[in-house]
Amino acid sequence: MDVLVIGAGVIGLTTATTLTEAGHSVRVQAAEPPDLTTSAAAGALWGPWLVEPHDRVYAWAAHTLHVLTELADTPGTGVRLASGKDVSMAKHEPPDWFRLLPNLRSCTEDELPPGYRHGVHYTAPLIDMPTHLAYLMKRLQAVSVEIEVAAVESLQDASSMAPVVVNCTGLGARKLAGDDQLFPIRGQQLVVSNPGLTEFLEVDTGDSPDLIAIYPHGDHVVLGGTAEPGSRNREPDLATAESILARCAAVQPLLKDAVVLEHRVGLRPTRPEIRLEEEHFVTSKVIHNYGHGGAGVSVAWGCAATVTELVSRQ
Repeated sequence: MDVLVIGAGVIGLTTATTLTEAGHSVRVQAAEPPDLTTSAAAGALWGPWLVEPHDRVYAWAAHTLHVLTELADTPGTGVRLASGKDVSMAKHEPPDWFRLLPNLRSCTEDELPPGYRHGVHYTAPLIDMPTHLAYLMKRLQAVSVEIEVAAVESLQDASSMAPVVVNCTGLGARKLAGDDQLFPIRGQQLVVSNPGLTEFLEVDTGDSPDLIAIYPHGDHVVLGGTAEPGSRNREPDLATAESILARCAAVQPLLKDAVVLEHRVGLRPTRPEIRLEEEHFVTSKVIHNYGHGGAGVSVAWGCAATVTELVSRQ
């Protein structure tokens, strides 16, 4: 082994996959298995919302969009290209990364939910995260990459295990890397039966912690959600779940009688900027790759490519 990747969310697994396929000998160690990470609770639609730094994020997101678009052609990846809308009460300019998307156009009046005046219709990768994480695990296991579920207590301990350590611990980096800029934004989501929806819907709710998002995945739909800064509560709140369903049914009445299948909660690892940089210890190099907020799946492959460049650099 020449690289130890710490963390088994979408950032850790994607990074390990990219490193392995670049010829490195890799092991993954994480405090939690992939299905218990924040990544498993995500919706998840490609779109690098609310993450910085802008120029690096744009490049990472473009690379990731390319990879996810290719994966959408392969069964079992959890990725498909879906069409849908982003709508708002007031007109605003979409972020510049919308230019990367195909088929982007303004919504017609009859495509908007009642009460909404503006929107854009586009196609983007929509990812069923439990399926996608399982796919990444299988891809790693196929090349004999070991995934060990055990907490790493310190970067000093990790640096004794391999000459290169990649820190993909998400919120865990607050303790592991001593990063007090890192904080959680709690996201609660609801999984319900699909009444026949095929298109996603995202609603601009401004600065409200109460989000409205509808992500159909075959026989089920993931409904969002919340954005609660500072909360570390990973237990679902039933009153919050009822509110999520009511908000989503108000813009998509077919959801009114949907059956609740699952509650999901994740803590988005948020900081002013994604941290992707190297740090040198006495006997090893540590590369930090964390702080992706709610955009992890949207930049994962691009960040993994940058990590691989840093690992390969002499």
